[in-house]
Amino acid sequence: MAEKDGTKTETDEGWGETLRTVFWALIIAAALRTIFYQPFTIPSESMRPQLLVGDYLIASKYAYGYSQYSLPFAPKLFKGRVLGSSPKRGDIIVFKWPRDPKIDYIKRVIGLPGDTVQVKGGQLWLNGKALERETLTNEAIVQHVGGPTTVGRYRETMPNGHSYITYNMVDNGRYDNTPMYQVPQGHYFMMGDNRDNSLDSRDWGFVPEQNLVGRGERILVSVNSKFRLSRPWTWYQFRSRVFVSLRKNQ
Repeated sequence: MAEKDGTKTETDEGWGETLRTVFWALIIAAALRTIFYQPFTIPSESMRPQLLVGDYLIASKYAYGYSQYSLPFAPKLFKGRVLGSSPKRGDIIVFKWPRDPKIDYIKRVIGLPGDTVQVKGGQLWLNGKALERETLTNEAIVQHVGGPTTVGRYRETMPNGHSYITYNMVDNGRYDNTPMYQVPQGHYFMMGDNRDNSLDSRDWGFVPEQNLVGRGERILVSVNSKFRLSRPWTWYQFRSRVFVSLRKNQ
């Protein structure tokens, strides 16, 4: 009987140790996700060619400090940002959509507080000056929704030297000519690189600094639309976009 009781005690201790290990593992994972890095997936083509549908990336939570949206479920424990620092023009940022903070968006920072931003004839103007824009060769692409098409490509360069490629799908598109926007203090102006296929600050306005979640750092892995985790025969549908930096000129 003693042996039976002893075996039961050892089993209980084993389960208790397992539960403690799982508990602390979850606490550590939640802390890392809250303080350091958070993973995101790309669901749309608004940041193409830098980001494709099916890209899995990490964003650094500490890059711009912390707000209520840095915490799970966004509790209203404080206002503004703690240990905050300012984004740089050209940074790729994950943020909470101003119209519905439950939704994550990812765009590029174009305008900082106090800047003026305008698009004229498809070209971006910042503080009254047209950004340097180099015309590149056209590219044939297959859209995630819409099939094959050909897009114009430009290399756009910010005043700080940060450059990246933008797409032009149509001339005289809906947002190719805009009014002049004055970015308020404590807000940012965001745009997608796929300029004719992006709903951004040209449509829904400025992003409050407290809505910033993190800076896009690297693409961890990328899969095409045929990939399904539940279907092993599709696992070969990986792209060669592994650990690609989002912070260097592209």
